[in-house]
Amino acid sequence: FEFLSSPGLNSMEKKLAEYKCDTNEAICLKLGPVSRECTGFALFSPIYYMNPFCPYSEVAFGYKGLQIQLYYTAGNLSTLFRMTYSAKVKDSFDFVEPDDVEGKIREIIPPGFCCGTDDFVSLLEKEANFRPFGSLLHTYTVHNVEEGDDFTFQIYKADMSCAGFREYHERLQTFLMFFIETASFIDVDDDRWDYFIVFEKYNKDGETLFATVGYMTVYNYYVYPDKTRPRVSQMLILPTYQGEGHGAQLLEAVHRFYCTSPKVQDITAEDPSENYVKLRDFVLAKFCQGLPAFSTDKLLQGFSEDMATEARENLKINKKHARRVYEILRLRATDMSDDEQVREYRLEVKRRLFGPYKKNQRELTKMRKYLRPEELASHVSQMDTQVQHEELERSYQQVLGDYRRVIERLAQA
Repeated sequence: FEFLSSPGLNSMEKKLAEYKCDTNEAICLKLGPVSRECTGFALFSPIYYMNPFCPYSEVAFGYKGLQIQLYYTAGNLSTLFRMTYSAKVKDSFDFVEPDDVEGKIREIIPPGFCCGTDDFVSLLEKEANFRPFGSLLHTYTVHNVEEGDDFTFQIYKADMSCAGFREYHERLQTFLMFFIETASFIDVDDDRWDYFIVFEKYNKDGETLFATVGYMTVYNYYVYPDKTRPRVSQMLILPTYQGEGHGAQLLEAVHRFYCTSPKVQDITAEDPSENYVKLRDFVLAKFCQGLPAFSTDKLLQGFSEDMATEARENLKINKKHARRVYEILRLRATDMSDDEQVREYRLEVKRRLFGPYKKNQRELTKMRKYLRPEELASHVSQMDTQVQHEELERSYQQVLGDYRRVIERLAQA
């Protein structure tokens, strides 16, 4: 222990610390050319929930002035990878090995990338030949206030039978590692996967070009005896295009696609994030507000089986999600100046939220038969009625805030 605290080792630690770098700052992701960037390239930074280079850390060791450049052509996502640094720890300290950053990058990006600028420029020149994969599902425009212009976007459905799509998808899914928590690559050899891709379509110098905007993967689970349950697995809109409504357009297009199939039972999502739930609330409420069962007069009468049936048969929405949509639309229909309407709405939502607490009470009844008095006292304290009421009120206010934001978005749609 005296050796570990010696001045000499502290000095060595300081020298080695110079070879640590923040990978968030070291990596540079660029997509280009795109239609709205003066330089032709859109620059964005990764969000590291799990550092792909050094697991459970955002620090790479062994380099000074580390720069990791990953440039993608906007359409075909042809890739340039370069790694530079001013010094490497191995050059000064023979007994210390640097992190294998380059090896980790090569595990993420598929073969076929280039390392030289000239090669990448030649790939950029071929972008005019790139065309989206699969079949066109939907075309829409987005108005950009800052530029005072409308931009055109298209959503395509593709599969692995499309020539060149497998290689394109390998490049596309690398973005997951930088922007999605606990992301993983899927088994593309499983033909139950569906792929939906958003592209921007624009003209430059008389040529029609396409830029990748985002995508969604959906897995078709079997439901006995003859149905399927499409489950959204991955969804990503690239940072360049976030905040423009593309996620909603994509989710709407996917729902419309599956709604036409009589074999689809309902549409779900795998471990949805909080942002995805908010997006789904908006899209499903937008769909359901046009159904007869969700008319204002029927909303004020409470949730009904007709609502669940119409949502399922017309829009492939399961009962749980239909109930949530009902609560959103009923809040919009509720006269907030009418104390009785407000009270009825609050009580109905709280009755649903109280479900888990009732389950706890049933479990407590069972515990009374088996637990010792001191153990039972501990559990009872955790289920204190006053605490439950406070938690229930907090949950209600959280739900209310989420619903109001959806209603505001519906008003702008």
